[in-house]
Amino acid sequence: MEIHEQMRICEALLFASDRPLSSIALAEQLSEGSDVEDILKQLQEKYKESGVNLVEVAGKWMFQTASDLAFLLRKEEEKERKLSRAAVETLAIIAYHQPVTRAEIEEVRGVGVSKGTLDVLMEALWIKPKGRRRTPGRPMTYGTTEDFLVHFGLNSVKDLPGIAELKAAGFLENVNTSRLNLLSDDIPNEEQPDLPMDDDESSSEEQVIS
Repeated sequence: MEIHEQMRICEALLFASDRPLSSIALAEQLSEGSDVEDILKQLQEKYKESGVNLVEVAGKWMFQTASDLAFLLRKEEEKERKLSRAAVETLAIIAYHQPVTRAEIEEVRGVGVSKGTLDVLMEALWIKPKGRRRTPGRPMTYGTTEDFLVHFGLNSVKDLPGIAELKAAGFLENVNTSRLNLLSDDIPNEEQPDLPMDDDESSSEEQVIS
């Protein structure tokens, strides 16, 4: 199969998918021995100056609006995902300190975290339960999801901006960042693997919120 036809197949698959696709998933649709990484790089170059760009997010590939045209969609996006200050701060703490318990979030913010705040972030599919901490009371921990990375155009949590940048932008006005216990001010922690979940646990908010 010639390279042009392989590019067309990958292009069609990525365009039709409502989720990012891995290079492995794309390779399964190509002839054996195809260099899918080279094909993706050529597609990326092809769309470099277009209204949509091919980008890698969460280790997978997708088309998204060119960054300089994002303002055209901003009004609609803000209407769909408008977050309160408490939700923004909670999301930032989870992203930089995951896996983190509700009590730890409250300690950093200095105020309680309402059930509704965590509800909103889970309904947006930006956070999820990551298992219970092996400490007295076995509190539930939370971390970010692949949807979080996709929405914010990140390949991994290592690509998050530094705490100083978020503070300067006003996203962490009420947060004591010295308590975040980061590896450094500019490099967020790697996303941690999920902790073991009990067999009888579900992901419903009534069960996971301690």
